Amino acid sequence: MIRVHHIKLYFAALAIFLVLDMFWLLVLARNFYQQQIGQYMRPDPNLYAAGAFYLLFIAGLLYFAILPGAHAPLYAALRGAFFGLLTYATYDLTNLAIMRDWPLLLTLVDLLWGSALCAAVAAATAWLGSRMGKALPAAQL
Repeated sequence: MIRVHHIKLYFAALAIFLVLDMFWLLVLARNFYQQQIGQYMRPDPNLYAAGAFYLLFIAGLLYFAILPGAHAPLYAALRGAFFGLLTYATYDLTNLAIMRDWPLLLTLVDLLWGSALCAAVAAATAWLGSRMGKALPAAQL
């Protein structure tokens, strides 16, 4: 059953994820992606597709990592890292398998980023959730 607490966790995770991922994509790794796959990139990203991805992805991260680790941020981080590895591998390893000249370096960096990002978001959100829900029994989280 979806509870108000779950909705708060969802939006907290979404905000944390967006801040970290935008910093990665627009600041830290912008040139890296341009060098690796610039020929595949659109000049203007499809924001509807990106928005749909973020909304769905955070729901998965919440369900598979954050809620199971609601009272243990380290546990949430481990589940988040595994979720990130699996989901980013779906994209990167599929591209490596079927696209001509898809860079192995990009695949490896992206797998590490996806794992680290999801671990950090899951841990931070689980920690926030434990702070927000101190009065709630574990069964209600």
